[in-house]
Amino acid sequence: MAKKPSIDHTRNIGIMAHIDAGKTTLTERILFYTGISHKIGEVHEGTAQMDWMPQEQERGITITSAATACNWKDCRINIIDTPGHVDFTMEVERSLRVLDGAIGVFDGVAGVEPQSETVWRQANKYHVPRLAFVNKLDRTGADFERCVKMIRDRLGARPVRMQLPFGSESGFKGVVDLLSQKLVVWNDDSLGVEFDIQEIPEELLDEVAIAREELIEAAADFDENLMVAYLEGDEIAVDKIQAAIRKGVIACNLVPVFCGSAFKNKGVQPILDAVVDYLPSPVDLPPVKGVHPHTGKEVERIPSENEPFTALAFKIQNDSFAGQLTYIRVYSGALEVGKRAQNAGKKKKERFNKLLKMHANKREELSRISAGDIAAVVGLKFTATGDTLCDEGNEILLESIDAPEPVISIAIEPKTTADQDKLSNALERLAFEDPTFVVKTDEETGQTLIRGMGELHLEIVVDRLRREFNVEANVGEPRVAFRETVTAEASAIGNFEKTIGAVTHKATVPLNVRPGKRGEGIVFINEATSSGIPAECIESIEESVRGALESGVLAGYPVVDIQVRILKELQHLVDSTELAYKIAASIALRDALRKAASVILEPIMDVQVVVPDEFLGEVVGDLNRRQGKINGIESSGIAQNVEVNVPLRQMFGYTTDLRTLTQGRATHTMQFSHFSAVPREIATAILG
Repeated sequence: MAKKPSIDHTRNIGIMAHIDAGKTTLTERILFYTGISHKIGEVHEGTAQMDWMPQEQERGITITSAATACNWKDCRINIIDTPGHVDFTMEVERSLRVLDGAIGVFDGVAGVEPQSETVWRQANKYHVPRLAFVNKLDRTGADFERCVKMIRDRLGARPVRMQLPFGSESGFKGVVDLLSQKLVVWNDDSLGVEFDIQEIPEELLDEVAIAREELIEAAADFDENLMVAYLEGDEIAVDKIQAAIRKGVIACNLVPVFCGSAFKNKGVQPILDAVVDYLPSPVDLPPVKGVHPHTGKEVERIPSENEPFTALAFKIQNDSFAGQLTYIRVYSGALEVGKRAQNAGKKKKERFNKLLKMHANKREELSRISAGDIAAVVGLKFTATGDTLCDEGNEILLESIDAPEPVISIAIEPKTTADQDKLSNALERLAFEDPTFVVKTDEETGQTLIRGMGELHLEIVVDRLRREFNVEANVGEPRVAFRETVTAEASAIGNFEKTIGAVTHKATVPLNVRPGKRGEGIVFINEATSSGIPAECIESIEESVRGALESGVLAGYPVVDIQVRILKELQHLVDSTELAYKIAASIALRDALRKAASVILEPIMDVQVVVPDEFLGEVVGDLNRRQGKINGIESSGIAQNVEVNVPLRQMFGYTTDLRTLTQGRATHTMQFSHFSAVPREIATAILG
């Protein structure tokens, strides 16, 4: 086995983009050029190594984040190929949470698309340094400069061109490297393995000079000595420019932009060089910070094997051979197979029965993992997505991973009564694996409801039930996952007193509810001033409140975007117990919700339709009939991009309708935007 590179020669990166921008195609070329695979897999043929699930191979899309690793130059590169479809945005979220860098891939024709913006915001949230790769420059309508401008205008980033394309559309042959001032042309017969370094054609020299000047100006902002040399007109060494650019990238203030055509095997090796040259190793980033689970004090860990063991579980995957796999990112310390670690949040010990290095769905056993590693663990019983694993006695609780709210639901039941238990067990395992997949029983009808991020998400779940768990199920029509909230402020007092056995349970809980900000969720605030109230009683009240908010007072939908306060008048009586506080809090909350003018909310979706000019009128008219609010129409070559907000309840079956309207020539994407109050007639129909 080759010697493992040191942590400063490790890169943990993700590849992220809008659906069909070419993420998996780029990853397949990376694996080929780094010698991991000996044949290039193609997404459209269902042979891509990273798309290993049958559902991915059949649909030609990435559904689950797949991890792999390769070596380039003297660096070990751990790669996570993420999905581009909005229904699987949680896969991107939890991957970016643990990565040190990312490559944003952009379609050279479409530029910055809706899911491109979503994943970029997710990367901003976790301060992930990025490179940009403008792909598909061989296609008709590709425009490199337009893409760079869209990265600047739509994403609010500072792109700096590292290359210029040589040739356009079907005539795209290679790239001009602005640092070396050389032309790189790939050899088609060698599948892009071989390339020629040539002098830049004379007709491009002026354009290259201007672009290189802009590149040096951008680099000079991150190095004072380079700035002085630039202002004095001195010749600046390439390595000095690279070092300054690296500073800007690691600070998330600069995005180097590269270009190529992954499918045509052009431009891949330079992006690998850029990963090594510009993206950070774990030691280039600040120490990871968390809190002590008992004291609440801030704790930090340096990325070193000499520190206490600290890791974050970021993904759970059911494996037909190994059972449950828990993917972890190790931030500090080291751990050997067979050893134990502490789940800091759940206060449970976990045994690491097997340690695995993953290559999509293939695995290689490891004897040890250490700081900077991304690996899978077999044998963890209690650990879920977002949990922290650490040395016992050196506890730390890292920031967890937030899951977006599911927006669609369907009723599901087994086809035979014999499958009832199998279905329940399978749904439980899938829900544990995917935080955006929720299983709930309707109290009124007794039906089992499954909720997810979209029709495709739930379609995949049902397909997995059949293939992986051998459970056939009947499913109902998709339904919107409505929510409730309050529109006014109200207070109420909950009283409870009852003697059970020889014990009297008594409590009085005053609560106040008021509207929160959209997207804020549930905010719980304790304003009680009495110091005699045990902390566990306050925890019981909060637990009761959050549980009661799972079902609102109008139609039983979960309540969101609400602030709940324990008022300062709360007192602790002689007979007050945790049980009494729980029940009294529930009574007070239900009463306050009735007073606070509750309303029903529905999910509003951001929809983008790319439609040929001749069908624009029909598509816009149809969107208006669906109560859509047009936000903008932008020309993109021979097509129009229509951006619109539409209620989710109006979008079921839209794919088929759009295909009919446009003879199959239009495409659309849809992602959740926000919740909004439903119209009065819809609310009346819901309330029956």
